[in-house]
Amino acid sequence: MDLGLLERRSQHEWHVPQHDAMRVPAVIYASEALMRAMDHKVYEQAVNVATLPGIVRAAYVMPDAHWGYGFPIGGVAAFDPAEGGVISAGGVGYDISCGVRCMHTGLQRADIMKVQAKLAAELYRRIPAGVGSTGAMRLSDLEMDEMLMGGAKWAVDRGYGMPEDLERIEERGQMRDARPENVSAQAKKRQRDEMGTLGSGNHYLEVQNVTAVFDEEIARLYGVQRNDVVVTIHCGSRGLGHQIGTEFLKRMAMAARQHGITLPDRELACAPIVSDLGQDYLGAMRAAINCALANREILTHLVRGVFKQVLPMATLPLLYDVSHNTCKVEEHRANGGTRKLYVHRKGATRAFGPGHPDIPSPLRAAGQPVLIGGSMGTASYVLAGTEESESRSFSSACHGAGRAVSRHQAMKTWNGRQVVDELAARGILIKSPSMRGVAEEAPNAYKDVSAVIDAADAAGLARKVARLEPIICVKG
Repeated sequence: MDLGLLERRSQHEWHVPQHDAMRVPAVIYASEALMRAMDHKVYEQAVNVATLPGIVRAAYVMPDAHWGYGFPIGGVAAFDPAEGGVISAGGVGYDISCGVRCMHTGLQRADIMKVQAKLAAELYRRIPAGVGSTGAMRLSDLEMDEMLMGGAKWAVDRGYGMPEDLERIEERGQMRDARPENVSAQAKKRQRDEMGTLGSGNHYLEVQNVTAVFDEEIARLYGVQRNDVVVTIHCGSRGLGHQIGTEFLKRMAMAARQHGITLPDRELACAPIVSDLGQDYLGAMRAAINCALANREILTHLVRGVFKQVLPMATLPLLYDVSHNTCKVEEHRANGGTRKLYVHRKGATRAFGPGHPDIPSPLRAAGQPVLIGGSMGTASYVLAGTEESESRSFSSACHGAGRAVSRHQAMKTWNGRQVVDELAARGILIKSPSMRGVAEEAPNAYKDVSAVIDAADAAGLARKVARLEPIICVKG
């Protein structure tokens, strides 16, 4: 990226001044090294987002940002319906409510290494992964609609997961105001056999070791300490979310002119929040969020079953579950008061600060857990939301490392079998149905996750709490 196009406000804050059709400035949080490596398309997309009707304060970009569809991945923008604000399917993305959940095990690394191969094999056998993977359940039309309304609560009510899990999930496991009737028959068809599956791409299930603690007090409140073993699941709404994104992007692009919206990029397709189309999308998107929450809850149930078989002394309570790729109605300070805004987070994680009422009471004093996934073979992180992130980014932080090269380029650069062997030599077992998928997700295909986390911490978006390193990875 050409840094001459930006104004540097601090070591980790860069501004694109409002110009031409921009309604607000754009703000990028990153170190200078991350900025120089960031593709210019991120600049263009952030500027385009800043032109959308009803946008409030600024178009924000997180340290892991890279080119996306419409919005950059790592893009955050809030819209005020009273000011003609819009809802954008491109500002949410295709993998609606893709997210990360982390579970304690009560074990340490030595416990896992005694049965590493057996545990890896059993997790791979029991957790469906890969393109077109299907689960053990097949939902009827009625069950599908109930799932899309109920989310993780629906799963728990049917014996998948535990009631106490719900307090550790955003929205307490059930997104309100979902409208299954706004989800097409094709989207439901794609999801009918996919509940309880990881899918493909960057989705995974990892058994991880806590190798460093950076904030002892917050780690204590989170129940995390050095040498602990945790299990992390990263996946979303599978085929249903992708279908919803595809359909509504097309509808929004076709309807933009009749709503008086001039799009700088067709991929920024959007509709007024108060319009019928905007409300239809919100209802369908919320149903997809519930699908993702139910999916991760079912996967949690399957993981617990594997541990009960292989390591019966383990306990797997939920630390937390966070989503990215969402639009949520939240109260934020803007334009001299507190307003209800529609906050888009595409490849970005909500990061409420200490004391926020939506944080579970045992964790409230520390701030919301922010779970950042790395790629296989690289570290993941637990962070905590900060009070200052409210004014910096509508209480938002990064969601991962961010791609450094495209999947196509990764396939040309790395060999999947070689990646698996190299990681095995480091004591990390990879299980995947696709060596092509492993090549696409090779560790070096992503930015340095530690540099991204350091930038998020230094910018005040979230505070570093703990580093997690993989022992076993089931890769989609």
